[in-house]
Amino acid sequence: MKIICIGRNYIEHAKEMKSDIPTTPVFFMKPETSLLQRNQPFYIPDFTNEVHYETEVVIKINRLGKHIEEKFAHRYYSELGLGIDFTARDLQQECKAKGLPWEIAKAFEHSAPLTETFINKEELPDNIKFWLDINGSIVQQGETKDMIFSFDKIISYISKFFTLKIGDLIYTGTPVGVGPVKIGDRLKAYMENRLMLDFEIR
Repeated sequence: MKIICIGRNYIEHAKEMKSDIPTTPVFFMKPETSLLQRNQPFYIPDFTNEVHYETEVVIKINRLGKHIEEKFAHRYYSELGLGIDFTARDLQQECKAKGLPWEIAKAFEHSAPLTETFINKEELPDNIKFWLDINGSIVQQGETKDMIFSFDKIISYISKFFTLKIGDLIYTGTPVGVGPVKIGDRLKAYMENRLMLDFEIR
């Protein structure tokens, strides 16, 4: 099972990160050990002083495919969930400054909280609204209509480079409003008024 994460897929977030607006999807990988499920608490690792949340709609691939044409990409998923791409922002900035890869900032243990329940896409509107609440306050919210690259475009593009398999997960990018978490925070993530994630930072 692969975890594929799309970067800079919302214009305002790209501006927030002082990054160029991409003309093709930008993606990186997380290992399976990055998953954090069943609303277990997230423990801030001791190698970073700045962990940021990035709330994202997640596609679950439901059939084998490669070199998928965009017009057929909708056949390769039937369910959507929510996830958080935790990022060690201090490590990421250090790596970027040195021109180094930054997997250590993105792919560490439990850096990918994921909803236990996925929703059939037929039950969701074309424009999906989602948001993150920390300690009772909304800190980040997005709508999928603002994505630079659609779900189908993302699936088609990724499949040019490697085979997508049943159970693969695609984190589709985060909207503007990323920020830090601290010990004691309680995170609740919603998709179309459904509570999808509810866990604590320790």
